[in-house]
Amino acid sequence: MGLMDNKVALVTGAGRGIGREVALNLAASGAKVVINDLGGDLGGEGGDATPAQAVADEIAKAGGEAIVNGDSVSDPDGAKRMVEQAVSGFGCIDAVVNVAGILRDAYFHKMSLDDWKAVIDVHLNGTFYVSRAAMEHFRAQESGAFVHFTSTSGLVGNAGQANYAAAKMGIVGLSRVIAMEGARFGVRSNCVAPFAWTRMIEAIPVTSEEMAEAFDKFRKGATAAHIAPVCTYLVSDAAAKVSGNIFGVRGNEIYLMTQPRPVRTLHNGDGWTPEALAQTLEPALRQDLYGLESTGEVYAWDPV
Repeated sequence: MGLMDNKVALVTGAGRGIGREVALNLAASGAKVVINDLGGDLGGEGGDATPAQAVADEIAKAGGEAIVNGDSVSDPDGAKRMVEQAVSGFGCIDAVVNVAGILRDAYFHKMSLDDWKAVIDVHLNGTFYVSRAAMEHFRAQESGAFVHFTSTSGLVGNAGQANYAAAKMGIVGLSRVIAMEGARFGVRSNCVAPFAWTRMIEAIPVTSEEMAEAFDKFRKGATAAHIAPVCTYLVSDAAAKVSGNIFGVRGNEIYLMTQPRPVRTLHNGDGWTPEALAQTLEPALRQDLYGLESTGEVYAWDPV
């Protein structure tokens, strides 16, 4: 018996990388899976059904059931179609894992409007469109689970990824509210921030021998296959008490991530003036103010 026996799951971006591993793991755990993938390049251009079909064929060869969907998550009608395909093909939908994503990196002062909109449309709007379509069924059946993919590029920050970071932080807020509103209907929602060697990581220019060595260790120690079991667990009934949280997965490490809460307070009974703040705020909060560390500086040890 698998954790996902008799369950139906939709995985977006499931033709390659993390999405592929998530779909395979769900199927191995007993789920019937809708393999969604537009088949575009890293920037979201083009389309090819071959990767998604290859994943479906691999699942079928192992004795599982899967169907392919080639719609774009950035199209609201396409999002509805992939959800309806799960219901018409397998009878229901129990889980959604929103993996689909693209990259269009640029420094903020050089970022084009098109690159901003394209990344927001796929990551943030795409997560909304697919989840919104599935929520209709989840509420009616009073059960269902989401896993949305965020990133430390948003949670911590990475230069050159303002569009990606904004989308990924938006997904955190979206997931939290879905979890809060969905609780009365038995619907859960969590986020995963993955550390894994994928074509997105491969696209980052290597600028030094030190960076090349770090990437080599990362490639070996943090794979897409490490991410998949966590996603399967989170959408299964075994995680019935887990909702509204953010998990980082890095090799064999799993992190429960913090969420914004008050750290320190300042109070002035007479109220604050700009001058009083200039004298008080930074000295009083200095030890607790966040610096400008990037993801690589925060997670400075090798994955294990």
